Amino acid sequence: MLEWAQESPVMIQYGVLFLLAAAPWMDVSIIVPLGILWGLPPVGVSLAAFVGNFLLIFLLGLFFKEVEKWRRARKMKKGITGPTKKEKRSRKIWEKYGIPGLALLAPIFVGTDIAAILALTFGASKTRVVKWMTFSLAGWTIIFAVGSVYGFSFLNLL
Repeated sequence: MLEWAQESPVMIQYGVLFLLAAAPWMDVSIIVPLGILWGLPPVGVSLAAFVGNFLLIFLLGLFFKEVEKWRRARKMKKGITGPTKKEKRSRKIWEKYGIPGLALLAPIFVGTDIAAILALTFGASKTRVVKWMTFSLAGWTIIFAVGSVYGFSFLNLL
């Protein structure tokens, strides 16, 4: 896969990273290191990953009611009646730290998209959720970009 990515035009590579980041359950913790491994500049990779993931969070905030109906129906179809492991973990973070804590810890524990849905489910306002998730996403994007560059350089992968 790396060969295909490295042989494609740069705009297509950024487009693929953007689409991957906009996909549910894909986070900057995966996309940023992947793009840097492809050999793309860290700033461009970070921007593509941030914008793609932000788009998902923004759309989740905008269409939360529809997403929540779909999520409940999916859980019922699978026979899941109680909260999942991620939901329990998120609830503990929510109760202890509120939306700022959930937003800042989300990329490590549950992912920003799941955290946004859960924060909205717990009753947070759409504006606050999008604002805090964006702030967290920006910080984690920078952390993963810097960590990837130095980590991959240390391992002689770049």
